[in-house]
Parts: sequence; C-alpha cells; structure tokens
Amino acid sequence: MTQEYRPLVEVKHLKQYFPITTGFLKTTMLKAVDDVSFTIGKGETLGLVGESGCGKTTVGRSLLHLYKPTSGEISFDGMKITKKTLDEYHRRAQMVFQDPYSSLNPRMTVGDIVAEPIDVHKLCKTRQERAERVQELLRTVGISGEQSTRYAHEFSGGQRQRIGIARALASNPEFIVCDEPVSALDVSIQAQVINMLEDLQDQLGLSYLFIAHDLSVVKHISNRVAVMYLGKMVELASSVELHHHPAHPYTVSLLSAVPMPDPDKARSSHRIVLQGDVPSPMNMPSGCAFRTRCRFATQRCAEECPQMREIAPGHFAACHNI
Repeated sequence: MTQEYRPLVEVKHLKQYFPITTGFLKTTMLKAVDDVSFTIGKGETLGLVGESGCGKTTVGRSLLHLYKPTSGEISFDGMKITKKTLDEYHRRAQMVFQDPYSSLNPRMTVGDIVAEPIDVHKLCKTRQERAERVQELLRTVGISGEQSTRYAHEFSGGQRQRIGIARALASNPEFIVCDEPVSALDVSIQAQVINMLEDLQDQLGLSYLFIAHDLSVVKHISNRVAVMYLGKMVELASSVELHHHPAHPYTVSLLSAVPMPDPDKARSSHRIVLQGDVPSPMNMPSGCAFRTRCRFATQRCAEECPQMREIAPGHFAACHNI
C-alpha cells in the first residue's frame, strides 16, 4: 500500500471460551478462540481460513459481540468497544451470515428484513423514506425494488444471500464480517456474489473480514490472509506472499490441497496429507497445538507454545522451526 496503513479494526489477545458439561457437576472450558490478535485497515479485506471447527466463525461473532468475548480488547476506528459504545459499533459494523436459508425470518417480508437495521437504529424519519431506502438497497444488490413485499422462501439461495447483504448495508456500515457468505451457493452464483462484494467495497469504502475455507476464493478477494488452527492464529501475510511463500507446515498442507484446473500441474504437484485426527479443543496437546500432526515436530514443540513473530516484512508465523 502506498498510503499510510490505518487500522479500522484492532483485535488484541481475543479469547472465547465456552463451559462444557463433562460429568456430574464437572465443566471443562472449550477454547474456541485462544489469544488471537490482528488488525484490519480501512478499505481492506482480511481473509480468515482454516478447516472446520478451527474457530473462524467464533472469531467473527466475538468480534461483533454476538458472543461476549471471554477476554481481550477490540477497538473500532480508535473507539474501544464497551457496553456504552456497543450501539454505535453495531450500526457501523454488520455481518453477512453463512446460511441464506436460516438467516432470514420466513414470517417477514423481504422489505421488513432489509429495513430491520433501519428501524433499530432509527435511520429514517417517515415510512415513505424507509420504503425508498429499502428499494434502493435491494436495487444495489441486484434485486428489483418491487419484490420487497415478497417472502424469503420465494427467492433462490443466491438471491437470499443478496438480501442478507442488503440488510447488512442498511445501516451504512464501514465494516462487514462475511461468514462464509458463498459456501452454500452454486459455483456460478459464488462468482457473482464475490464480484458484487468487491464492487460494493470500491463504491462504499467498506472493510471486510472474509471467513472461508475455500482458499482460491480467499486469494481472489483478500488483501491479507490469516490462517487458524484449533483456535490459534498460525500465519498472517499478504495474499500473494502467503500463496507463493507459505511458511507454517499447516498452511503448506492447506495450499497443497487446493484443486488445480491445469491437469499437468495437478499431476506434478505434491499433495501433503496430514496424519492423525484433529485434537479435541477440550483436551489440547501441550505446547504447539499442531505438533501431533506435524512432520517437523521436536521436543521443544511439546514443551513450548510458539508465538507469532515476523519472519519477513509483513509476514508472521507461529512455528519454532521457521
């Protein structure tokens, strides 16, 4: 970036633990997110990737205080997020949910669904102004404004996700958490939604946290990419740097599993298959959480948890062997 980097969102040492009942009067803490820190700049997209159950969605929900974080500090545009600042924060930061089928209320018309943030934050003075704003938002995401009186079940999956995006835009946010927004859609529809998110970012100056498990989608839309494994961040770098020079053994393995459209390249590429099962987040291995599946693990990995450190300009990794 040629201009000075200005963080819009700052997350420091975010932890999200859930108490799980394991027996009579016994509870164990499930460490869904364990000491995660990152920043997102104005107009930037940070991709967050990792296999299912690694804590990606929990990071997004904790970031917006849909789950109250166990500990850690979240700042937005220099404003520390507390109970007093939560209303303003929720107007300026929104979320697009993963499942377009369950995230829209089937008993509400599409117009009322999109207008919900407008009503909550009292952004329109008259019903006429509200109706015009709803139609404008629907047209912005490629849906006819006249369809505002219809119900969610009358739309396809791709159209429902567009309605979810229109709802997220209703409060004029600066930051949107996109929680796997295209994973439930057909491939052809995925491209349309991704392109629309990029166009909206250019038009409105939005910042995104883009959560996904499809690395090719993340590479396309993200400026920087963070990789998570079992609640911890293991690598963070620019999208180009991460795909060309992955450092952490887990990132290398993830990238080796990305399908290649060129059959010759696919045949010559070497797939790194991880051994063993993912450990339970309620019974984490000592030291590095990845060591039980890592071919480079040493005694130090069992004794000491590696910290994120800068291994190249703007490229961070948490591994003792780098």
